[in-house]
Formats: sequence, C-alpha cells, structure tokens
Amino acid sequence: MSERKVLNKYYPPDFDPSKIPKLKLPKDRQYVVRLMAPFNMRCKTCGEYIYKGKKFNARKETVQNESYLGLPIFRFYIKCTRCLAEITFKTDPENTDYTMEHGATRNFQAEKLLEEEEKRVQKEREDEELNNPMKVLENRTKDSKLEMEVLENLQELKDLNQRQAHVDFEAMLRQHRLSEEEQRKHEQAEDEREAAALVEESRKRRLLEDSDSEEDAAPTQPQQALLPNPTAILDEWNKRLKAPKAKRKAESWERSVGTFGSSPQLSGLVVVKKTDLGRSIQRGGVLPAPDAMKNGQVAGPAPQTSGTSSLSQLGVYSDSEDSSGSN
Repeated sequence: MSERKVLNKYYPPDFDPSKIPKLKLPKDRQYVVRLMAPFNMRCKTCGEYIYKGKKFNARKETVQNESYLGLPIFRFYIKCTRCLAEITFKTDPENTDYTMEHGATRNFQAEKLLEEEEKRVQKEREDEELNNPMKVLENRTKDSKLEMEVLENLQELKDLNQRQAHVDFEAMLRQHRLSEEEQRKHEQAEDEREAAALVEESRKRRLLEDSDSEEDAAPTQPQQALLPNPTAILDEWNKRLKAPKAKRKAESWERSVGTFGSSPQLSGLVVVKKTDLGRSIQRGGVLPAPDAMKNGQVAGPAPQTSGTSSLSQLGVYSDSEDSSGSN
C-alpha cells in the first residue's frame, strides 16, 4: 500500500520531458494577490480616505517596457471601499517606495518631501562644485563657519550645565515644601480666626435677643401680680353688702305726697325704681347673693305680703295727708 502524502513521484523509463506541451501565457497576465495599502490616499471620485495598512484583494501585473537596473516594475489595481472606483499604483525601486498612478491622490507626507528636498540641494551643489572651483572654496568657508557656530553653542550648553550642576535641588525642594507648609498653616489659622469671629458674633446676637426678650417680659410681671384672686370679687361684693347704706334721695312724689308709714302692710304698694345694678333682676325681686351670681343663678322674686283691705290703706293714706298738711 502506497503512502498518501509522498515527496517523490515515479517516473517511467521512457519518460521524455520535452514531449510535455508548454503553456503559452500572455506577458501582461494579471494575478490576484492580497496586499495592504502602502500609503495614505484619498479617492478622487468620492473623497473617501484610505489609510495605510488597509487590506485589499488586488490584481497585479508587470509593467511593460519599464524596469530599473533590470528589476521589473509591478502595477496594482484596487477598488475604493466606498464607491468601488478603480485605483492604481506601481512600485518605485529607485526610491524604495510606491508611486500613485490613477484614481486617488497621495496624502501629504512632510518627511518624504524633506528628504527629496535635501537630495535635490545636495545634487545641485555637487554639480556646481564640479564645474566651478571657486564655488568649492565658498562652500568650504561656509561649512567651517557653521561648524564654529555649532561648537560655540555646544560650549555654552556645557557651561550652563556646569552652573546648574552646583545647584542643590534637594534644598530647593525642601524650601518649597516648607513654604507650602507655612502657607497651609497660615490658611488654617485664618480659617480658625474667622470661625471664632463668627461664633462670637452669633453669641452676642443671642445675648442681645435674650436681653430684649427679658425687657419685654418684665412689665407684664407686675400686672400679673395686681390681678385679683378668683374670690376677690366675691369678697368685694360682701363688703359692699355689709357697708351702711347712704341716705336715699327723696323722690318727687314723696316730697309732694309724703312717705309711707313704717307699717309692713303699705310697703308692698311702692315699687323701687330699677337701677343699673338691678336691671338684670326680675321685677319685685331681691338682690341676688354673691354665690348665686358666681354660679350664674338668680333668685326668684321676693314673696309679697298678703294683701290688706282697701279701707285700711285709705286710712293710712289719709294719715299721711294730715301729717303732710300739719308740716
């Protein structure tokens, strides 16, 4: 049994490789290769940016009638990732780079332009020195002068470094740290001073408010002391009742007709005129007691004496007339 993967193949004794037909392919045949964008570019059709390193499935072909020192130049075809427009670029073995050919513009590269400018200036200088010996002398003088300036600048930098070498950076850092600490302490002291001032001001304001409240409450205390007890009104009323009555002013009818006798039979004929004190008492009643007034109760009308005969009343009235006439 033969092996599945072999490195050597069997050739029969009558094998003739010249009899194998050769495949004729065109010289401009294109191959599909996988590559990455060699530089940043921008599509001319849609303006899409294609950055360096973007991967494409490109078609590669050999450029006809172009070479550099026997090295062939290859052309690559890619498509824009947005509009699918065709973009072509080819190799540049002279500058070890790629050159844009069609469909896009290469983005600005300052480093490459600077290198190209230096190469151009160097080439022009070499051409001038070959044909003009005086130009060679001028260029040497300029180079020596430039070299002297560079050496002077370098010496200045060395002197500056030596002066800075004697600086004690640790002391500078220590002094800076101390100054920061002093500044922090000063700020803390200022904060404490402001806090104490605020506390003192609030305490003074509280004392002023307390003193004002005490002054407002002081006049009310004597008034409260002067207020009578709940039973003081009753005591005053009892004193008035027990005090001797002042002489009553004689009414006009008493002066003209006379007074009644002291007999109880005639005392019920006259009704006493109401006063401010007795308006709340019913007609024919007696003055209520203080306890009754306190409880909101009013005594009923006083019982009237039993009626007497009209003759006796007339007799008493006539006696009063006689006594008034004799007077």
